[in-house]
Amino acid sequence: MLKLDHVTKKFHIGTPDETTLFNQFSFEVEKGEFVSIVGSNGSGKTTLLNIICGSLPIEGGHVLFQGKDITRMPEFKRADKIGRVFQDPNKGTCDELTILENMALADNKHKAFGLARGVNKRRTDYYRTLLETCGMGLEDRLNVKAGTLSGGQRQALALILANMTDIELLILDEHTAALDPKSSETVMQITDKIVKEKQVTSLMVTHNLRFALEYGTRLVMMHEGRCVLDVRGEEKQKLEIDALLKVFNEISVECGN
Repeated sequence: MLKLDHVTKKFHIGTPDETTLFNQFSFEVEKGEFVSIVGSNGSGKTTLLNIICGSLPIEGGHVLFQGKDITRMPEFKRADKIGRVFQDPNKGTCDELTILENMALADNKHKAFGLARGVNKRRTDYYRTLLETCGMGLEDRLNVKAGTLSGGQRQALALILANMTDIELLILDEHTAALDPKSSETVMQITDKIVKEKQVTSLMVTHNLRFALEYGTRLVMMHEGRCVLDVRGEEKQKLEIDALLKVFNEISVECGN
């Protein structure tokens, strides 16, 4: 479904600080997979997501999505089929718009805009039904501005918004990192429920090793632009945090940390 074919990504090109993060890097994701990606800072996790979403250009190779080469496709066009939830809760919703207005915008993502009202009140019951799945009481706060919500509530809303249209790929960019432990647990439970119900292919970058083990069908550990661990299915289920930490610590020792 998704394939990075011999991708090369460089930074600070033409300067003394020029570095190559990905050198002929290849990576594939099958339809329906929920991939958890872990690794130290600078390992290439977020860069990988940015390349997939079109936020960063590449210096070589190809990005293929649903069999189509999207290497030169701009980010806004990829967003038709790729939904993304960011680490910062403020990035997934519009502060000054109400929950209802945020949902109406997401609902009309692929539709032509004219002079009609942006909010179709006949869709309100549908919005409430979606929000009820969060278990946060958001369905009773439709006229509250998104900017007044807690971080956990905003991330839950961002998850709902990202999945309101028929996306084929969901990108989760450390979407629980800025939340308190309780909110993180809640948002992960909501994430898991949405992914399973919609059967949407998902990529989740996380620093939480327990989340990486507990959720998803596949686990990838990255280091210096390479995949140093890639397990799925029964092999992933048998993996324990101590074993994952051992691999992580061995990498740290190699780096002189």
